[in-house]
Amino acid sequence: MATPDPATQRARSGAEDAELLDAWRRGDNEAGEALFVRHYAAVARFFRNKVSSDRVADLIQDTFTASVEGRDRIADPDRFRAYLLRIAYHVFCRHLRDSYAKGGAPVDLDGSSIEDLGTSIDSVLGRAQQQRLLLEGLRAIPVNYQVVLELHYWENLSTREIASVLELPPGTVRSRLQRARDALEAAMGRLARSPELLESTLTRLDDWAAGCGRALSKGAA
Repeated sequence: MATPDPATQRARSGAEDAELLDAWRRGDNEAGEALFVRHYAAVARFFRNKVSSDRVADLIQDTFTASVEGRDRIADPDRFRAYLLRIAYHVFCRHLRDSYAKGGAPVDLDGSSIEDLGTSIDSVLGRAQQQRLLLEGLRAIPVNYQVVLELHYWENLSTREIASVLELPPGTVRSRLQRARDALEAAMGRLARSPELLESTLTRLDDWAAGCGRALSKGAA
C-alpha cells in the first residue's frame, strides 16, 4: 500500500492527538506516522541548539523509536507532544552521559552548560545580532536552564506541561524558569558586544526567541 502523502495527508488533517494515538494503538500505522509528522519540528528544535548537526538525525530517530515502544503507557493522550519531548529529554541526557561522563561521574546538568561540555554546535540561523546573542546565551547557561527556557519560549508549553516533560513539580519549574531567566540575562550581559545590543535583545526577548524557534524549524524541515 502506498504511503499517503503529502506529509501523511497533512498529518491527518483536523484529528486531535488523542484520536490519532487511539487509532495508532489499534493498529493504524498511518495515524502514528501522522503524529510523528505533526511533532517532528518540535523534536528537531529540541536537539538543534544542543548537539552538532551530524547527531541530530540519530537522536530524533532514537526519540521516535522509544515513543513507539512506550505508546501504550501514555497516561494523557492529549499531551502527546509533551510525551515526545520528555522522551527527547531522556535521549539527550543519555547522549550527554555517554559522550561526556568521565570516570563514571554523571554529567551535572544543573551546573554545566553546552559550552562547558565543549559540544560543537553548528552555526545556525541568527541573521539578527539579537538572535545570535540569545542562542549563545542559552548555550552558556546550565543545560537544565537552557532546556526549561527553550520549552517555554519555543514550544509555548505551560508550567504544568514543562513539569510533565521534566518530571518535576510545577512549583519547581516556576522557580527554575525564574533562575534560568536571570542566568540567561547574566550570560548575555557577558557576551553582548555592546550595551545597546543587550538592551534591544532583552526588551524584545519573547520576539527574538520566537524568531529563533521558527528558524530552527525551517532548518529541521
